[in-house]
Amino acid sequence: MSTSSVSNGILKFTAQFSFYSGFITFGFGVIVLGGFLPIVIASSFSALAYHNVRRIVRRQLPIVRRKLDKQITAMVLMRVIAFICLVLPYNAYRIYAINFPTSRSVPMAYAVGRLIQAIFSSISNINFLINFYIFILFSSRFRRQVKFVLVKRCWQRWKYWCCQIDNQIEPDNNIEPRNSQIESEENI
Repeated sequence: MSTSSVSNGILKFTAQFSFYSGFITFGFGVIVLGGFLPIVIASSFSALAYHNVRRIVRRQLPIVRRKLDKQITAMVLMRVIAFICLVLPYNAYRIYAINFPTSRSVPMAYAVGRLIQAIFSSISNINFLINFYIFILFSSRFRRQVKFVLVKRCWQRWKYWCCQIDNQIEPDNNIEPRNSQIESEENI
């Protein structure tokens, strides 16, 4: 065996091992644990919640409780739908990028790949801030609570702190003697 064939074998092994370790570390961790597993868990639990609400309708429960359960189930279902729509494109791109990597030697293709990754990553990060808006849209009770907190608590505190008006009458401590008293003092 020549030294060049051994070094070629080592280089092939190193390339394959780096691909394998990159797939396990970044591919498996990001794609399965960070993407598809949460999607599967969220979807299954939202289906269970939907099934539970369908079963609650048949039971003898107060109407208010049934209405609140429907609202919370609608919120959960919309949250899961938004989660799937926002996270799935990034996961699909990561699978594509792992299976078909672009080399830095082709700068245009590499730049396009990084741009697409940045766009999908940004869309995936919207997942973390959209909860408030989904809950505002789908729950009247949540809207009332937000209005109460913002208007009654925060606005009143800000108004008191910022726009405090001194609206009380205070006695004037600088008492000036009247003209008649001044004249009487001059006469003395």
